[in-house]
Amino acid sequence: MSNTTDTKNETPTRRDALKYGGTLATGIAFAGCSELVGRSGESDGQSGDGTSSGDGTYSVTMAPMGEVAFDSPPESVFTRLTHLAGMAFAIGRGNDVNAMHAPEYYDQLWNQFTERLPGVTLDWSGLYSSWDPDKEMLYDLDSDVHLADPASVNALDSWSMADIEEVTENISPWFGNQFSDRHGEPPADWADRYEYYSLWEMFETVAAVFREEARYEALAKVHANLLETLEADLPPEQERPTAVMAGMSDIESMYVYTLDTPGFLTAHVRPLEPVGALGDDVSSGDTIDMEGLLEADPDVIFAPGGMHPGTDMSGIRDAFQNHSIGQRISAVENGRIYAQGARYQGPILNLFQLEMTAKQLYPDAFGEWPTYTDGPYPEIPADERLFDRQEVAEIIAGDR
Repeated sequence: MSNTTDTKNETPTRRDALKYGGTLATGIAFAGCSELVGRSGESDGQSGDGTSSGDGTYSVTMAPMGEVAFDSPPESVFTRLTHLAGMAFAIGRGNDVNAMHAPEYYDQLWNQFTERLPGVTLDWSGLYSSWDPDKEMLYDLDSDVHLADPASVNALDSWSMADIEEVTENISPWFGNQFSDRHGEPPADWADRYEYYSLWEMFETVAAVFREEARYEALAKVHANLLETLEADLPPEQERPTAVMAGMSDIESMYVYTLDTPGFLTAHVRPLEPVGALGDDVSSGDTIDMEGLLEADPDVIFAPGGMHPGTDMSGIRDAFQNHSIGQRISAVENGRIYAQGARYQGPILNLFQLEMTAKQLYPDAFGEWPTYTDGPYPEIPADERLFDRQEVAEIIAGDR
């Protein structure tokens, strides 16, 4: 396809291999919904299934796009946020991703976990950084699918609905959902076609785009078994610690996140049902100072991004212990400030983070979490692992 300006602005011509089955500007027909697989219970929405026709084409349905038609599984993959890049990774397509938000950061963070998956490799370094993507760059990348929410891209000041449609018609479809992260409000033009999905519902649908339903089913079984293990051994509510998730870039003004907020950002915490330490007057994304954190007085503090190689967890713990107010917080007194990974997690990080969070909250039930300072995800003794790393690695590689 030519990348000249004249070609980009002429009457749209659909890409032969991939196309929408409807038009974004006038609304999109929704196909039937599949039975839900998995047990996360995060969403009232249902995942769209893949349907095939006799000529080899197939369609997959998810809000807010509606029904999207494909002639063949995508090969090159544009993404913005890592929950969708992580879904490509989970079905063995991680190295086909050509763009993502903060690729250097997330390449380093994701590879803290891949270290524990035998034979699995991932390289997102050097990719195009796509938080506010340049439309001309999308032409240059010429991706087979844009795993990104068109509603969230349209919300950017630099993107109009006409731009969204142009990319759809001239390059390839959009396919993603962002506002399921915490059930946020989509732009008004998209509100009547929006639905919320759990992480694993969305993964089921993305896997169908790549015709990787079998790999999804295998990983969903691992996830369901893990949730059953956790549910069986959760301590009674009165024995659960209070907890808070707090961004640690500045301990004098911390971003905090409530643990029972709906959406996939807390998909690794909410199934474990800890007691939220924050009051009803604090919402996810609010900032509080050290006095506010002492007032909440959590038994456990989670530090998202704490496992990134650039995060100094020892320094964070020392800063709390040396702070005249911070040192009085129960989590600090008891040495329970824990590193975590990413909130925009894909399915594989979700498995690790469920195991990690279970051990951090309930060591008596699920085994002690090692004190983490740096390096990859700690090597957990085989008899204390809550899911099988080799099995997951083989599913990603397509060997199961």
